[in-house]
Amino acid sequence: MFFHGIDAEHLLIQYPILSPRLTIFRQNLVQKKDRKHLLEQFGFEPVHFLESSKTYSVKSCLNSCFAFGNVVFAFSSLPQPLLQLSSHEVGVPVVDTRKANAIFIQNRDLVNEMKRLYPNIPIIIVNSKRFSHTAISDRI
Repeated sequence: MFFHGIDAEHLLIQYPILSPRLTIFRQNLVQKKDRKHLLEQFGFEPVHFLESSKTYSVKSCLNSCFAFGNVVFAFSSLPQPLLQLSSHEVGVPVVDTRKANAIFIQNRDLVNEMKRLYPNIPIIIVNSKRFSHTAISDRI
């Protein structure tokens, strides 16, 4: 599975397509420098995802993604080209959030908004201290 964390306020601006090209004007100096490096290396700035594996659990992915935002999308597959950015991180040029297999949130206040935007995708409310890999795997 592939996971991407984003703040709900940024998601609402970009909905339904995530692309770094849509947020260039909001980047700080460090992000702009990183963007320049990625453009030079790959020709585009990718949307970053964490990939779960035997050595990097779903729980680890979710914990890391929640550090980036209060909404986490889970995908069983991603569009090509798929770039390997690090041992657990991949990137794609653009992704349609409506193709997610599940959406994880920690704040119940987001449930109605997420259900409105994604009526056919399971919305899973998690408490990062209590969720288990098995319970999550059964839901997605």
